[in-house]
Amino acid sequence: MNYTIEVEQEEDGRWIAEVVDLPGVMVYGQTVEEAITQVQALALRILADNLENGKNVSSELINVSFQPA
Repeated sequence: MNYTIEVEQEEDGRWIAEVVDLPGVMVYGQTVEEAITQVQALALRILADNLENGKNVSSELINVSFQPA
């Protein structure tokens, strides 16, 4: 499964990264790299939690990747 990450710089200089297909998976970072790394980690935690709890688990989770928008 491929997840798209959208990245945008805020007016205050912080970067915000969001995984579009996972509602609420959004983080701020001081650099674009930090924001991307943190949003990937959060997305993986959400996917793992869903898998552990049997929530909307797709068989495609065996191969997860991220790509910039």
